[in-house]
Amino acid sequence: MREQKMTRHTVRRTALGAASTTMLQAGMAAGIAAAMLSPQLALAQQADQTTTSTTTTTLGVVKVESQAIDPNPNAEPGVPYKAKTSGDERHTRPLAELPQTIQVLTKAQIDDSGYTDLSQILAAQPGITLGTGENGNAFGDRYIIRGQEARSDTFVDGLRDPGMTIRESFAIEQLEISKGANSSFAGRGTSGGAINAITKKATTDYSFAKAAAGFGTDNYTRLTLDANQVLSDQFAVRANLLSGYENVPGRKPADRRRQGVALSGIYTPTDNLEISLDYYGLKAKDHADLGGYLIGSGADRKPAPLTPAYVQDPDFLASTVNTGTARVSYRFNPDIRLTNIFRVGHSNNGYVTTGSKSSTTAPSNPGGSYLTTTLDSHNNWQNVKYVANQTNLFWNQNILGLKNEFIVGAEYTNHSVRNGAYNVVNSGENCIIISGRAPNIGTSPSWCITDENGDPVNGINTLMNRQISVGNVKNMWKVKTFSVSLMDTVDLTEDLTAFGGLRMDWFDYHLTTFTGPTLVRNDYPYSDNLLNGYIGLVYKITPQVNVYASWSTAADINGGESDVGTSSGYGGAVIYDGSIAAAKPERSRNFEVGTKWNVFDDRLLATAALFQNTKSDVMEGADYDSIGTFNTGELRIRGVEFEVSGMVTDDLTVAGGVSYMSAEVLKSSNPINVGHTLANFANASGTLQVKYRVTDEFSLGGAVKYESKRYGGQPDTAAPYTGDYHSQPVPDYTVFDLFGSYKFNDNLNLRVNVNNLFDRTYFTAAYRAGFFLYKGDGRTVRATLEYAL
Repeated sequence: MREQKMTRHTVRRTALGAASTTMLQAGMAAGIAAAMLSPQLALAQQADQTTTSTTTTTLGVVKVESQAIDPNPNAEPGVPYKAKTSGDERHTRPLAELPQTIQVLTKAQIDDSGYTDLSQILAAQPGITLGTGENGNAFGDRYIIRGQEARSDTFVDGLRDPGMTIRESFAIEQLEISKGANSSFAGRGTSGGAINAITKKATTDYSFAKAAAGFGTDNYTRLTLDANQVLSDQFAVRANLLSGYENVPGRKPADRRRQGVALSGIYTPTDNLEISLDYYGLKAKDHADLGGYLIGSGADRKPAPLTPAYVQDPDFLASTVNTGTARVSYRFNPDIRLTNIFRVGHSNNGYVTTGSKSSTTAPSNPGGSYLTTTLDSHNNWQNVKYVANQTNLFWNQNILGLKNEFIVGAEYTNHSVRNGAYNVVNSGENCIIISGRAPNIGTSPSWCITDENGDPVNGINTLMNRQISVGNVKNMWKVKTFSVSLMDTVDLTEDLTAFGGLRMDWFDYHLTTFTGPTLVRNDYPYSDNLLNGYIGLVYKITPQVNVYASWSTAADINGGESDVGTSSGYGGAVIYDGSIAAAKPERSRNFEVGTKWNVFDDRLLATAALFQNTKSDVMEGADYDSIGTFNTGELRIRGVEFEVSGMVTDDLTVAGGVSYMSAEVLKSSNPINVGHTLANFANASGTLQVKYRVTDEFSLGGAVKYESKRYGGQPDTAAPYTGDYHSQPVPDYTVFDLFGSYKFNDNLNLRVNVNNLFDRTYFTAAYRAGFFLYKGDGRTVRATLEYAL
């Protein structure tokens, strides 16, 4: 059973910052030696009292290994890429004993990768792809897990993070990706899984501070500070600071700017009571580049080569986030513990970006027509406010001779979102469209980024003479939810463990839209409930090897996505006959069997899983014209996934996984969709990150990530299909990274990352019509100097 500790008073190293490394190592060696020698000394004393004979005892060799101190309480000691436990305390057993796929990325693994934004980190993971969005749903990071939309299924320390913001890793201790239907833990949505970021917390164990400065190509700079200060045996504070900037590699003048602060404090007035307060703030602003676009037709459709960076100077994609969190945990006795977490948050998101489309155009002066690319605008803003409170009672109780680990939970959330548009005025058209994005568009002025010779026009980044102002609200989305849950873990025999849980969510939903120049108000309220559950069995073949089976469900509501109003094909509300439709919740059922091997002295965890996720009653598209089309979709994803994390030898560390999946539309209001794969879905994906310690000072590592061909389109529906081909293809890609580190001494370390080593041109996602195609970063070279203060 996972040990839950209220305090850590048994080991105090508050003088670590002042003591030298030599003294620390000597003290640790002496302490370990004394602990190991004490039984022999006690026996020797007894022998002296009972006999006068002289006895010589030969003691074994005491081996003392120096390991970097890891403040993450969930880490496997001494194994930088392996977590032992989940940061969600509702998982009461180690990760190696849980009956589901939970992929965990540790801080050490993330740091070595050289990636810092969550969208880049997650895009490399097996079973995850990225999505795009046009106006409403392109605010920030958008993830798709096992073929299922997950942009609203991101959590921080177990509570939903509803703002679809740009997300950073500077304050993350470990990143957990739960795969498979997950509503019993996470609530509505989470049909393919959920992402839970475990943040850095203050600790009363010891004081430490680490500063890092990174510099590199494309004007890359990144400064961070992670400092924990123990003020007394009962009180500690921790601060994480970030300042970063870079040009988007290979796409200047597009750039990214990050500033962040995360503060944490902990107070333990008694051994049974723990109180903590956290604050997280982030300002992120990108001069956003939508990458390339698709050209050609039919089966020959492909990305346009050598697309110039046509981002306009006033363009931006920005997020400002402020959240505060309070936690209280109290242990009544060894078998009963109560925890409560309360959070209030506010985020502002907005963007004005430039998309593209291929057209046949003619210059103002007669001279024929040519194929070029014209530009258009995409924009929106979003204001998010949220309050959440989660209470869990942990109760160990013997029933019929079996020890049950009950968790009784209650949760209240109030999420409120206002969405609007910017007023964007463009001028200075330099070309005339003859045949545009629709057959009947006729002729209209536009902006061409290439001339009749195919060369970029002069002043491409100021071409549209763009003027921006904040516009009116378009819709207001609000959901209040109250949830209760019951979970239990019980050892049926010495080798067989059962897991189970039920959760009921009651919600009040209210969508208000404003239409027309006079902002006509339309209100769409309704209430409903969702019941979800899971059950799992784990059988231990040996203490290190087990097999498991699990079944879980998920459900989402009509209009569950906050950013798209009544665009039901993107997760917005289905409206019928002037009111919200009496549609069923979308339902998912996930069945999984697998095995987990915790080997090499528990330093390496290898997992394998077979799964099937079926989603029914899917909302497929907007503008329903009959009541029979509300819940028309059904789809199925089947696959196998392998993962590994930890140390193979004392010198070789690995982390990675591969996923092989197939997706099929089983039912659809459009018969042509049946039998086809899903949009934004990759049949195969994988990553492997390896680090080898060449000497005590020098380590060398590398990584490879692969994603197979996929197709742009609406989430949860078939990829666009015309005749015998899918019309919006995104090519497969393989990208290699290289990194190395050198340890000058116990305080100073240098890491160098070369990402996209061979400068591969690759694309991560495509818009449903192919007008923009997100481009992966080009080659970067970065050096990061880390100093332990």
